[in-house]
Amino acid sequence: MRGRDPSFLGAGWSFPPTFSRSAASVVISAGDANIQQSLWVLLSTNIGERLMLEAYGSDLHQRVFDSLDTTMASEIKSTLSLAILNWEPRVEVLRIELSQVDPLRGQLAITIDYVVRQTNSRSNLVYPFYLNEATISPA
Repeated sequence: MRGRDPSFLGAGWSFPPTFSRSAASVVISAGDANIQQSLWVLLSTNIGERLMLEAYGSDLHQRVFDSLDTTMASEIKSTLSLAILNWEPRVEVLRIELSQVDPLRGQLAITIDYVVRQTNSRSNLVYPFYLNEATISPA
């Protein structure tokens, strides 16, 4: 978005929260970076975790001990699509894919392809997710 102020897409605290000593303030993210960070926070937040917005988040972390099969993959895709539809109106989800990165350690990569509605620009987010978390000791 060369020559344009990306803040029309929204702005907010950067994630993770960062502080600038020189400006004596919180670092703000705007535009596409803010959307990426907002999606990351949405996927990382459990439903019910936020007291003032109890419905915010996804139930992704309830799947930590599930085995990856077609049914679970479909449920995760559906859950994430609905969460993004409800909580990130700036984007339209094009595709959500799950791929096993390290099956022995239970690591999945969740790739979300989306379009920013106001700019019609395409982007994606790759979110690492660990099934069977903390069950395999390092070799």
